[in-house]
Amino acid sequence: MSKEIITATENSANVKDSILFNLKSKDIGTLKLMLNSASELDLLNIIHGLSAENRVIVYRLLSKDKALFVFEQLDIADQEKLLHSFTEEAAIEMISELDPDDRVRLLDELPAAVAKRMIAALSPAERAETNLLLGYEAHTAGRIMIPEYVRLRKDMSVAEATERIKLTAKDKEMIYTLYVTDYTRKLEGVVSLRELFFAEPDVKIETIMHAGTTSVSTDDDQEEVARLMQKLDLLAIPVVDKENRIVGIITIDDAMDILEEETTEDMYKQAGLANVSGTEFDRSDVLVNGSIWKIWKVRLPFLVITLAAGFLAGFVIGGFEEALMSSAAVAIFIPLIMDMGGNVGTQSSTVFARGVVLGHIDTGKFMKHFLKETSVGLSIGVLVGVIAGIIAGIVSYMWQGTPMLGIAVGLALICTMTLAALLGFLVPFVLIKLNVDQAAGSAPIITSIKDISGLFIYFILVNAFMGNLM
Repeated sequence: MSKEIITATENSANVKDSILFNLKSKDIGTLKLMLNSASELDLLNIIHGLSAENRVIVYRLLSKDKALFVFEQLDIADQEKLLHSFTEEAAIEMISELDPDDRVRLLDELPAAVAKRMIAALSPAERAETNLLLGYEAHTAGRIMIPEYVRLRKDMSVAEATERIKLTAKDKEMIYTLYVTDYTRKLEGVVSLRELFFAEPDVKIETIMHAGTTSVSTDDDQEEVARLMQKLDLLAIPVVDKENRIVGIITIDDAMDILEEETTEDMYKQAGLANVSGTEFDRSDVLVNGSIWKIWKVRLPFLVITLAAGFLAGFVIGGFEEALMSSAAVAIFIPLIMDMGGNVGTQSSTVFARGVVLGHIDTGKFMKHFLKETSVGLSIGVLVGVIAGIIAGIVSYMWQGTPMLGIAVGLALICTMTLAALLGFLVPFVLIKLNVDQAAGSAPIITSIKDISGLFIYFILVNAFMGNLM
């Protein structure tokens, strides 16, 4: 890594630390100065890591331009939450500043009454653009297109086209690709700004344009359009109506956003968790940024379960007091049985959680994944059980003249590790289906069941193989 990159990274970290320090100390004057002096990348890194309350404070201290930039980069869910903290006047001003497609995506997420008030407060031109897009079906190309683009007629000269671009392209998002139509706005072809720049002034546009350009219909599915743009490596694609008249364009940044959203949605649908992403986001926000009381409400109930299980485990050990008093070697391997089962359970639950999030586990086919993980736990249990059993058998033989304890330890490990792997998939799956926070609940429940059952299995096996020696 070059010294310049290292220095830039260090400076970015220092800026973030300084802003967070001033936010915590509530030094608003210094905080406002630092925020508006920070780079846009630093601002995004900072605001993504803040709680909802602090995000509002930071946002209100930003200049109008930087506030708009940050707002546009946020996810729709974050935009909606931030918008609820604004006055209605501030919310209307922010929505009016957005590009038409971004504005419609946000309005779609707002309550109908709120969205209606926001639309009514827009300027006539903005309202017309917004209503145009809202008139198309959700998840179609028409709904996400930008109705602002540069259109040239094919009978124009290069000089006339250049003059038109100077007059009309100032507020257009995409001017690198120019769309050529006839006088009725029917799409005829495209020409790039580069080609226009190098052409002779008196040449007609129709002689340098590329005819038969790829376009999509307003009714085409947005995901199919985005994948088409990705496949053809297009910066923008024109959207046409049923008469092949151009009505807007879709740009690559919007296409990538659509692909990300659709991939996430498909992933959760595949996993049978269509509404989980928003729920999990809110739960995570509570556990990371919530008050102590809110965190207690989520985590303490599961820890109480673990506490109760600890007492039960103690009663299990007490129930086999004679075995412990007859052979001290029996007690040596209790931590081994409990720890190995705990490690396998943690691994399995982590594999399940990550597999669901990444779409590798389809909960509609849960039994397939469940049986595979159980077989993995069994195979690992056999391997570890054999090794530990041999060692325990040697220790037992040295202390008591019999290797039988090794058999009990080996079999107990096989059973406990298989059970832990089974629980690692089963418990979070059940919690998700019951709409309970699996992030906070899986580990305590798995640990509780595994500890009690593991100890019980171990002592039963000890009695079975060494009962005559005790």
